[in-house]
Order: sequence, then C-alpha cells, then structure tokens
Amino acid sequence: MRTYIGRQQAISPEDFAELALGTPVELWLGVEGETDEERAAREDAARDILADHPNLPDDLIRMAAQVIEENPDLFDIVPLARPARHRRAARKAVAA
Repeated sequence: MRTYIGRQQAISPEDFAELALGTPVELWLGVEGETDEERAAREDAARDILADHPNLPDDLIRMAAQVIEENPDLFDIVPLARPARHRRAARKAVAA
C-alpha cells in the first residue's frame, strides 16, 4: 500500500510527517547535539509557523487518523516469544 501526500509518496513515517506538516520533522523534534542558540531559533521558527497556521496540529492529527483508518494493517502486531528466564542456583560460599 502506498501513501501519498499531494503528489509526493511517503515512504517512511518521517516522510509522512514531513509532507503532512510541510516542514522537516527536525523543526518540531530537534536534533541531537543542537546548541542552545540552535534550539531557540528552531523553537522561534516553530512558533511562527503555528501562529500563521493555528489549525496545523488538528489537521495533522486528522490526517494521521485517516491513514490509520485506511491502513489498519500498519498495526498488525505479532508478539515476540520471550526467552525463558534461567535462574541460577544459589551457591553458598564455603570458607577455606
């Protein structure tokens, strides 16, 4: 099953989010190792976008819900077998 946002194909969840938002996911989530100045600039840009598009969070949630509804197989979860726990027998120390 292929998912398209506009004319662009979303191959991964990150692609889907970026295409739906119209901005890179990193703008909202940040990147590892960013400086305080980079973080402040990123957050300022995100606030400006939200001020210009106040319905953006609701629109994104609506789109995600639609994709989930149309593709329930995305959440077919198969439980993994858990390895058996092995307990070590308690050994008593003997003084020599």
